[in-house]
Amino acid sequence: MTVLATDPVWALRRPEPRPAVEVVAAGAPSPSTLPAPATPTASTLPAPAKPGAGSGAGPGTAEAAARPSDSDLEVVRIDPDAAAPGGTTTIHAFVGNGGPETTASPFTVAITLPEGVSPEGPFFPSTCQVVSRGRVVRCVFAPGLREGRSATALIPVRLAPDLPEGRLSGGSVAVRSADDRYEGNNRQPFDITVAGTAAGS
Repeated sequence: MTVLATDPVWALRRPEPRPAVEVVAAGAPSPSTLPAPATPTASTLPAPAKPGAGSGAGPGTAEAAARPSDSDLEVVRIDPDAAAPGGTTTIHAFVGNGGPETTASPFTVAITLPEGVSPEGPFFPSTCQVVSRGRVVRCVFAPGLREGRSATALIPVRLAPDLPEGRLSGGSVAVRSADDRYEGNNRQPFDITVAGTAAGS
């Protein structure tokens, strides 16, 4: 994976606008890389300390560092691969920054799972947490996502063995950040195709 030295390790080039099917940007991490022990996600993902946390910090510097940027985060819809009842697939939670500025605040990506689907780690990034009684996986990304770049959370899931074949709806990916100036593109649904058979499931 080729990443510019000035970008966070999870920042990728943004794909062509609005893929209708699963299209991942060149160099994006794949499920086979989960987990990636050599990926220094732990050192880049924690949110920065809140302004004023240091007892001797002056108000001017801390407030300037925490000021939100003028950026537009957008969720790009990517439906996961089909899976058989009882099998597994991976949800790609894909977020791009439309700019014009680099994000200056952390942003949170929340993946809501449809009924009959449960999260099954390991996740990417490894800091993702399961909340809401297993219905939501929440991932926090650090500041530094440049204009035209994207960040992806990879969430493996398992389908219940009694799910009928067909299209399973009710899932969604949403992003939230203090930087985001337009919320109309912050959420996208996804569907999972429940197939009769799936290789490797």
